[in-house]
Amino acid sequence: MGHATTLSHFLILSSSRLSRLGSRTRFLTKPTPLSGSFSPFPVTGQGFRCCCSAATEDPSPSVKKRVVSGVQPTGSIHLGNYLGAIKNWVALQDTYETLFIIVDCHAITLPYDTHQLGKATTDTAALYLACGIDVSKASVFVQSHVPAHAQLMWLLSASTPIGWLKKMTQFKEKSRKEGAEDASVALFTYPDLMTADILLYQSDFVPVGEDQKQHIELAREIAQRVNHLYGGRKWKKLGGYRTLRGGSLFKIPEPLIPQAGARVMSLTDGLSKMSKSAPSDQSRINLLDSKDLIVDKIKRCKTDSFAGLEFDNAERPECNNLLSVYQIVSGKTKEEVTEECKDMSWGTFKPLLADALIEHLSPIQARYQEIIAEPAYLDKVLSEGADRAAELGDVTMRNMHQAMGFYQRRR
Repeated sequence: MGHATTLSHFLILSSSRLSRLGSRTRFLTKPTPLSGSFSPFPVTGQGFRCCCSAATEDPSPSVKKRVVSGVQPTGSIHLGNYLGAIKNWVALQDTYETLFIIVDCHAITLPYDTHQLGKATTDTAALYLACGIDVSKASVFVQSHVPAHAQLMWLLSASTPIGWLKKMTQFKEKSRKEGAEDASVALFTYPDLMTADILLYQSDFVPVGEDQKQHIELAREIAQRVNHLYGGRKWKKLGGYRTLRGGSLFKIPEPLIPQAGARVMSLTDGLSKMSKSAPSDQSRINLLDSKDLIVDKIKRCKTDSFAGLEFDNAERPECNNLLSVYQIVSGKTKEEVTEECKDMSWGTFKPLLADALIEHLSPIQARYQEIIAEPAYLDKVLSEGADRAAELGDVTMRNMHQAMGFYQRRR
């Protein structure tokens, strides 16, 4: 999981590229052509669906599949980040080996406040834990604390065609806002760093929203390209050993898409995704918003003049968005919410939604205050998480340096 908040942030293959994936890829959702994005695979996490099929290798049933995801420490974590990513991570940590990253290196690709980056990083980490990430089951760490992310990004950039990066929708949108000539090189190469975040840990799955699959597709394309250029027999001749089927250097990651809450929309425009970068704070519910502020934002949020409330009416995007949020935070089924709210007016529903949000977020806010008051504990969590991540990443980096022909340092 701002631009690409969830490492969650990813490409889509053209029909010609899709053909090269062969029988390994089986789409459950209709893909868009290359000017757009792609989709992938298999998994069984509750509340998730997968878009691809067989994994690169057949590990022992006792070995858990690995999931990697992250959020940028820019601005406050809002309801969209939480419902679309972090809340779903909690459901994954019992089933998968999970690594959750505060991707601070991504945060500097656009103008930012250097005085706030450190605090935003610890605030984000504290919210991860407050939302239910269990460090006995998952590794939580800061991206910049594991230098291998930047190192692998540079190696991958040597195999990434410029044309692939030029097709990335986020770069087009962000560079247009910044001014094409003023946009940073880091913004352009951002997808390579995101790909490194994923491939460094031989990720099996990456939780993403429906709108973020383009970056995952790019990660898959780069992984396959590097495997072709440097893996297999070429690697073996350099003394390499096989860690994956066919002597591949990387697993081909697959997107894991939550069935609900994957795309929470703005409170001021039901057609735009809730975002940290939106100019108006009124457009989002931040996880640390006070009770009064939540009530005020819901009271003022955009609605329509139709009678009753309903899901899935294309003419009522705000209605669908608010009902979906209520469904998730209340823990009710879609059918239950439909029956409960079908005859309601907005004047009746808005206080109901505000109360449900406050009730859901209050325990998170209380736990956050406890964690942030113990900086030594948070430092320990992040240090141990970084140590575990570095241990995993070192294996990938040694293999990459060997396969690419670098002179190996004698230890």
